[in-house]
Amino acid sequence: MWSLLVCLLRNPSLIAVYLETYGCQMNVNDTEIAWSVLQKSGYLRTRNLQEADVILLVTCSIREKAEQTIWNRLQQLKALKTKRLRSRVPLRIGILGCMAERLKEEILNREKMVDILAGPDAYRDLPRLLAVAESGQQAANVLLSLDETYADVMPVQTSPSATSAFVSIMRGCDNMCSYCIVPFTRGRERSRPVASILEEVRKLSEQGLKEVTLLGQNVNSFQDRSEVQFNNAVSTNLSRGFSTNYKPKKGGLRFTYLLDQVSRVDPEMRIRFTSPHPKDFPDEVLQLIHERDNICKQIHLPAQSGSSRVLEAMRRGYSREAYVELIHHIRESIPGVSLSSDFIAGFCGETEEDHLQTVSLLREVQYNMGFLFAYSMRQKTRAYHRLKDDVPEEVKLRRLEELITVFREEATKANMASVGSTQLVLVEGHSKRSATDLCGRNDGNLKVIFPDVEMEDINNSDVKVRAQPGDYVLVKITSTSSQTLKGHVLCRTTLKDSSAYC
Repeated sequence: MWSLLVCLLRNPSLIAVYLETYGCQMNVNDTEIAWSVLQKSGYLRTRNLQEADVILLVTCSIREKAEQTIWNRLQQLKALKTKRLRSRVPLRIGILGCMAERLKEEILNREKMVDILAGPDAYRDLPRLLAVAESGQQAANVLLSLDETYADVMPVQTSPSATSAFVSIMRGCDNMCSYCIVPFTRGRERSRPVASILEEVRKLSEQGLKEVTLLGQNVNSFQDRSEVQFNNAVSTNLSRGFSTNYKPKKGGLRFTYLLDQVSRVDPEMRIRFTSPHPKDFPDEVLQLIHERDNICKQIHLPAQSGSSRVLEAMRRGYSREAYVELIHHIRESIPGVSLSSDFIAGFCGETEEDHLQTVSLLREVQYNMGFLFAYSMRQKTRAYHRLKDDVPEEVKLRRLEELITVFREEATKANMASVGSTQLVLVEGHSKRSATDLCGRNDGNLKVIFPDVEMEDINNSDVKVRAQPGDYVLVKITSTSSQTLKGHVLCRTTLKDSSAYC
């Protein structure tokens, strides 16, 4: 029946697909996976919306605002679809990812213009879903999987000029924090086999990419149990003072092993990882980050709140005191480490005192980067069923603004310590604000702006060069803000040679 349906419909090689990505880095990677599946089935890719036969939106459900963005976008696309109905070739529209998983019935009933729904574990099914849609029917697959990791699907880089790439190492989450929708939209944790991850990193290195970010909803709880001989391995200890909401699985190859192996693929390739949970930072991970030059000395450590009472309501598995102790331990283990964090303003039951404790944590830690949001209640979560969203919206927004103000003040102070230092920067391209400046990112993932001028090459001082995307350069920092460093370029270098200067 499936083969007959394909024969009756348009050849995929005549169908142009347009992809739009919303939300987190995992969605960027999901877009690359979805396109890899479609490309192998013969579909064409277009970056011109007007040329598209199929428009696929890769969506986010983490907050109500993210979903509203998609509803608004669908209204914009409705006019385009109506116009195309008058032509011989209809326009098909698909919703992919977390919003499809969370709101399947509502999307299909509310927006008859949506032809295709595919959850995060259903991208392999896209060719079939598109074929069904070609026949004029709505098609959906939002089944969650206990084992889908797309280990055998090599993502296709969506930006040919990119210097960095995301590599998904695991999917789903077992933490069940009370505010979080992720376990319900992406399912339970399952890790890719180490071998498939290393194969992807090697291919990226061969393509000339200079930076890889290992991705997962809880990236440092990675546990490859695909090989039987590793399933009796000793479990990794949790960070001191931290606990889990689930019974940990034993055995398997853990995150330290993977990070070690990935960092050995190409000594000139930077390695990052996100998003981790604070509970999964044993000493061996910190020691490896400290010792290995190409593992960035930057750690994202989501706190969510500075109040132990709120953290307990969030089911985060730690107190403020345990979190602060971990911060001190990380800074002792990795001198000069750059820290970033996530915070939620106005969670269920948050008092003004709780809020002030979060303010004081921002001042105490002095993060280099931060991601701060007002709480948005999500259906299916534990908070939805057991807690009351009792902080008024105007109070949430006022508290959020206060957190953002304090974060920026402290980040500016933290970044001031960089003035006068020499930093290794991976060049990304020209600055968006000035055609005469280049921009890139330092080891701590902060944006660095510097003039686009001729410079020496550290391995050939007789030659003058101009930095290109993918080059490493040394930049002396002259000024900073809460989010950006500025300086003047010294020379082009390599990651290996830069260690003597930074």
